[in-house]
Amino acid sequence: MVGAFAFVSYVQRMNISVAAELMMPDLGLTKIQMGHIFSSFLIGYAIFQVPAGRLGDTIGPRKTLAVAALLWGAMTFLTGLLPRLLVGGFSAFAGFAILRFVLGAAEAATFPVGSRVIRNWMPPSERALGNAFMMAGSSSAAAVTSPLVSWLMLRCGWRSTFYFTSVFAFGMAAVWYWDATNYPDEHRRVSAAELELIRRPRQQRSSEALGKRQSLVTLLRDRNILFLALSYTCEGYLLFIFVFWLYIYLVEVRRFSLLKGGFIASLPWITALVCTPLGGFVCDRISAKRGRIAGARAVIMLGYGLSGLLLLAAAKVDNRAAAVGALCVSVGGLYFAEPAFWATAVHLSRENAGAASGIMNTAGIVGGIASTSIIPTMVKNFGWLFALSSGAAAAIACTFAWFAIGARQLAASEED
Repeated sequence: MVGAFAFVSYVQRMNISVAAELMMPDLGLTKIQMGHIFSSFLIGYAIFQVPAGRLGDTIGPRKTLAVAALLWGAMTFLTGLLPRLLVGGFSAFAGFAILRFVLGAAEAATFPVGSRVIRNWMPPSERALGNAFMMAGSSSAAAVTSPLVSWLMLRCGWRSTFYFTSVFAFGMAAVWYWDATNYPDEHRRVSAAELELIRRPRQQRSSEALGKRQSLVTLLRDRNILFLALSYTCEGYLLFIFVFWLYIYLVEVRRFSLLKGGFIASLPWITALVCTPLGGFVCDRISAKRGRIAGARAVIMLGYGLSGLLLLAAAKVDNRAAAVGALCVSVGGLYFAEPAFWATAVHLSRENAGAASGIMNTAGIVGGIASTSIIPTMVKNFGWLFALSSGAAAAIACTFAWFAIGARQLAASEED
């Protein structure tokens, strides 16, 4: 269910990255303006990460995620409707920026609260794999969204793509609210044997949770959490290059058609779908032998090292097939490392999993805001090679950070 939530969340955020190819000429929007619209989503997403995570810790994931999904559907539907209500290029630009900001604020609950669900429902030895399923939801959505939206907008117009994809969000809100519970012992289909495997009895858990909950100030003073968050900024910078600009790059630079570009853009995300659970599995296996931080460190360094080097190769190579292959493995490497970040956030924060995950993801979004704002300017002034090379540099910087600092700074967190 959390994987399905991540799937729907990514459909709502990525649809505009494909529809933008027809939106821009239709509404007279420039790439710079579209970059600002992309950034407005990320600003709302960043501001509400920690509040959404804390809300999930306080009132529970069931209500938090259901309300969030309703807002996703409403904002997505209005994105298709807005141009019929406004006249003038500036009005359309401002209206889209506001809608995307609100969508970002609502989507802020997705991963911090999803991480809290995994904290509530899975034993510690399986949480990296649990987070992998959540991340696999996002990568599978990215694989589906590009071909689906490109096909829809060529047949029905770009506005209809938003009407159609909003249905996913409304449906997910209803299914989640009807079937989900905050804890496994509240669910009608969880047996006593299952519950014993997952968690201690609820009474003991609740008293311990009250005793361990920390203020946001205390969490922000934790150097381990701050290091994790700062290293995650590289993830945001690189990830949102792929999320918002991959389709446009394939159409404009690699000269794929609008429809074929949508299908080609799905291939890196299919690779990510395979690599994500593999990364979670490897992280859990290494963690079982050498400790959770050591497991995360190995997976992150491998994934980000490959991602950065192959993105640079994709930008430089002339052959289209080779470029697409390198992009596939680059995105796959990025997602191979994702579960390790989220499992580490839960490990370091325990009963504050939602808030700590929100802190980490906020840092990642700051990196994403930087990339969505900077990339179009880099492309305009220096070209796509320079822009993609900046993403490769961010990935390699994250690799060196974990190599040089990670083992020493996080060593004290190995005690459970």
